[in-house]
Amino acid sequence: MSDAPPSRAIERAAGKAQPPRIAVITCAVLEIEFNHFAQGLDHVIRVEVLEQGLHQYPDRLRRELQAAIDRVEAGTDAEAIVLGYGVCSRGSEGVRTRRCKLVIARAHDCITHLLGCKERYARYVAEHPGTYWYSPGWNRCHTPPGKERYDKLFEEYCSKYGEDNAKFLMETEQHWFKSYDRATYVDVGVGATPEDVTYTQQCAAWLGWKFDRQDGDPGLLRAMLAGDWDNERFVVLEPGQTFRMTADARVIEPADGTATP
Repeated sequence: MSDAPPSRAIERAAGKAQPPRIAVITCAVLEIEFNHFAQGLDHVIRVEVLEQGLHQYPDRLRRELQAAIDRVEAGTDAEAIVLGYGVCSRGSEGVRTRRCKLVIARAHDCITHLLGCKERYARYVAEHPGTYWYSPGWNRCHTPPGKERYDKLFEEYCSKYGEDNAKFLMETEQHWFKSYDRATYVDVGVGATPEDVTYTQQCAAWLGWKFDRQDGDPGLLRAMLAGDWDNERFVVLEPGQTFRMTADARVIEPADGTATP
């Protein structure tokens, strides 16, 4: 006997393809977008948000992602878990479910989600290799490169290490930014404000970078939430399976489900 709710059972019997009950686990950088596009989708039963910056600590990201997956499986009747992450410094590799399908976009990081596809991301990065990305979520969740970041860090370093050491540390930080020459703001029409765009322009001017604004494409985010998971854009895994990064345009591939994370 099916354990699906009566309405879903009737719809399936009538031949209507219904999306599975979906739970989303995402980085705070994409919280605004996922919450917006999930509105009115009754089959999206949870959007769980993890703090921004975990990609800087891949092992911690992996642990926290796995813990979130375990919480969702224990506390909901979700049939599929959608990860609002890319490879993210390989910190998402190795996570797995026990009973739900696991879905992840073929993406290196969250910018692919905002641009709409991995091909557009690859083209832009190839044409502008010195790009540092800004977005509504990035600007909200952390202080991006610019004068505000410089002043905050300098004050913090002075209080911890003294002014002379602080100056040396800031020189090191600014040297790292020399590998960039462009601040690109991208949004999908959600969460962006004129003040936010102006702030990014000011950051670029202070750093001596070019400024660009790219209109995002919500198609990938909408497909993730709708259950429209074609193989070109997504990897869909069965319980127990995991995934790994590839060195080619696929970005992500299924891995041996018996492998240890």
